[in-house]
Amino acid sequence: MSSFDLLVLVNEARIQHGESEVRRADFTARCKDELDGEYYETFVVKNSRGPASEGLMLTKDQCMLVSMRESKAVRRSVLDRINAAEAPRVIATLPDFSNPAAAARAWAEQYEQHQLAQQALVIATPKVEFVDKYVEATGLKGFRQTAKLLRANEARFREFLLDKKIMYRMGGEWQAYQQHIDVGRFEVKTDTADNGHAFNQTKFTPKGVTWVAGLWAQHSLEVQ
Repeated sequence: MSSFDLLVLVNEARIQHGESEVRRADFTARCKDELDGEYYETFVVKNSRGPASEGLMLTKDQCMLVSMRESKAVRRSVLDRINAAEAPRVIATLPDFSNPAAAARAWAEQYEQHQLAQQALVIATPKVEFVDKYVEATGLKGFRQTAKLLRANEARFREFLLDKKIMYRMGGEWQAYQQHIDVGRFEVKTDTADNGHAFNQTKFTPKGVTWVAGLWAQHSLEVQ
């Protein structure tokens, strides 16, 4: 989905919930800030009435991350629309009732499509609730606190952070990649042990908790 298409969904939801619309240029800047360090394609659309507009081609995960910056009501509406767009469409067609085999086959296909659509809706609901719950996290969170919030197995969560190049181990300490620190997803705090030895602790910020919660939710659904 392009950032322009996503903006249409966002603004429709904002209007629906009594919020002001977001300008295209501001939304593009918001996308770039949220997705800093991630890969995406850009494009330019000429405008005869003003300067050209830059847009981004976003994956579903990236759309979800950007949407999480909205209010709870707007975020819920946008995520529902994104998930609904992916749900299989049930096409209402009448089978050839003069042919029992064809009628039975058509009924089975329709039933399967209906089941898939229902499954998609079931998956969409916990996704929205998941994001709503963890976006309210405040204060800095350590690795174990964040894993507990996400109800994640610590070993699997560490593998996830390694695979996604979010954190790495160095000198016995877990560090975040610099690009994630630069965009405010982590803070590094220096502490002192009882023996006087100074060591660094990498903590998730509220923004980082929100961001990794969305990624972990998507990852958990993919591995089911």
